[in-house]
Amino acid sequence: MMKIFFVCTGNTCRSPMAQALLAAKELPGVEVRSAGIFAGEAPLSSHARTVLEEDGIAFQHMSKQLLPGDIRWSSLILTMTATHKQYLVQNHPEAGDKIFTLKEFAEGRLADVSDPYGGSLATYQQTYNELKVLIDKLVDKLNG
Repeated sequence: MMKIFFVCTGNTCRSPMAQALLAAKELPGVEVRSAGIFAGEAPLSSHARTVLEEDGIAFQHMSKQLLPGDIRWSSLILTMTATHKQYLVQNHPEAGDKIFTLKEFAEGRLADVSDPYGGSLATYQQTYNELKVLIDKLVDKLNG
């Protein structure tokens, strides 16, 4: 079983959209979750929900704080930014070999996924489109 964990800051935008996109692929043997490094308890951003629903993805989500048990559960941890990755590697060095940025793992380059937080619906759509491409590349890599 491949256990993929997406991580961002607040777990209301990027990591849950990535989780929803990958979960919607219904890949056999793949389980997916997400959390935020500094997350409180909040619903999925309304704009994130809108872009998911416009793509036919129904997704129920409440943000959650990343916990040590999540690190242990994961086979692969994919962060939205290099800063998220750095934070996790510093605080969980034992898991360093399974922590990558999403772009690093999917495309082979250390770069950040744009943060739509507080932006317009168009900004969320742009980030969502960016994530769709990355999740497709991730799936190709997992299947390859």
